[in-house]
Amino acid sequence: MFEQLTTRFNDLFSKFGRKGKITESNIQDAIREVKLALLEADVNYKVVKEFVENVGKQAVGERVLRSVSAGQMFIKIVYDELVRVMGGEGSTVSLRKGRLALLLCGLQGSGKTTTAAKIALRYKKDYRFLLVSTDLYRPAAMEQLKVLCDQVGVAFFDEALKIKKPVNIVRKAKRYADRNGYNGIIVDTAGRMHLDDELMEELVRISRVIKFDETYFVADATVGQVIAETVSAFHEKLLLTGLVLTKFDSDTRGGAALSMKAVTGKPISFAGTGEKLEEMELFYPERVASRILGKGDILTLIENTRQVVDEEEARRLEKKLKKNSFNLEDFRDQLRKIRQMGSLSRIMQLMPGMGAMKKANVNDKELVKIEAIINSMTAFERKNTSILSGSRKQRIARGSGTTILDVSRLLTKFQNMKKMMKKMSKNPQIFDKFSGNDIVSGGMPEIPGGLPGDGFPGMKPPF
Repeated sequence: MFEQLTTRFNDLFSKFGRKGKITESNIQDAIREVKLALLEADVNYKVVKEFVENVGKQAVGERVLRSVSAGQMFIKIVYDELVRVMGGEGSTVSLRKGRLALLLCGLQGSGKTTTAAKIALRYKKDYRFLLVSTDLYRPAAMEQLKVLCDQVGVAFFDEALKIKKPVNIVRKAKRYADRNGYNGIIVDTAGRMHLDDELMEELVRISRVIKFDETYFVADATVGQVIAETVSAFHEKLLLTGLVLTKFDSDTRGGAALSMKAVTGKPISFAGTGEKLEEMELFYPERVASRILGKGDILTLIENTRQVVDEEEARRLEKKLKKNSFNLEDFRDQLRKIRQMGSLSRIMQLMPGMGAMKKANVNDKELVKIEAIINSMTAFERKNTSILSGSRKQRIARGSGTTILDVSRLLTKFQNMKKMMKKMSKNPQIFDKFSGNDIVSGGMPEIPGGLPGDGFPGMKPPF
């Protein structure tokens, strides 16, 4: 998401940074560029107007004009305003402890059913969930939720299949949950093609059956800013507590994410980042703003990594990196971990300086090919690549369905990577700076010389 907006901002900041002196005139030029970038990203016009006014008021002050790093100061102002528009720094989901009742609503096709299962999966350690579908209109809607419940390992309210009224489904599900010790209930409602008075009243009646702790509107991020009016209409009827944006990994312009909070007053709570049930994350405005400006999202990347790499394995890998004994078996294991974290293009979005890379340059199939080549080697060859002669490469290429050139390219890249690691191993501070203590304490280490592709060397993320 945000590729187009990120590219526009990167181009703007690059031009802005080349100017020898910052003046009121070229700041106004930069503000106009920011306005165009936001409008092209389908951000609500009122939001854009307020955004550029706030940036302008701060940017033309003496503090910026006399700053040694005026260009970076301007970027910081834009970053702060992006965070404010999307909900403010530190805003995050805080679900009621002990018991939880959650209602999902939204337009048809927005991903409510999958979102219900994703939330249940994310919090199944904290709650014993019962998932309920009241969608009597879409064919196989209830069966879809039941299948997802089986995949997640939570309970589905089967009796809903025999009940004809949505309100009665919720009423009986509540009684069933109380009798059977379920302390978490998620109600998935029928989607609407548009604002329909009869179906809206049905939602209101459902909302009165249970005192819901959270009422989330689930929106498709690809729709753009037009969804904001629909959200406002739902809020008038239901008093929404938050929003969930699905398809957050798509090639959308980002208008929905940047318009929702400002137009509706409701925070974005979750973002769906893929089709897999694990691919949903909390929405942190400061992290998303950092991605938009091409600075990546190191904290989310670390959190995703921790889900697939345990501490003992991480320590073992760190020792190998320091000793420069990292081999192709280790490399293959890390590739498998990367694939568990999601698509390569999404991972690149989280890496500083890589957010604006075109997806054409990031091919997940390459990871499959690399793993096939490594698997076609013997264990001894993987640990001792120097013995790989022409005949061995030919055998490996045949076994992996690739070419000798593919095998040679992989070996060259791996050797180059090892050389880089050897240089890094001579500076142990690089490893120490990325210790868990830095992350836990809320700080981010400053990286000597900056990150690859980072336009602002040595700058602490996000700014």
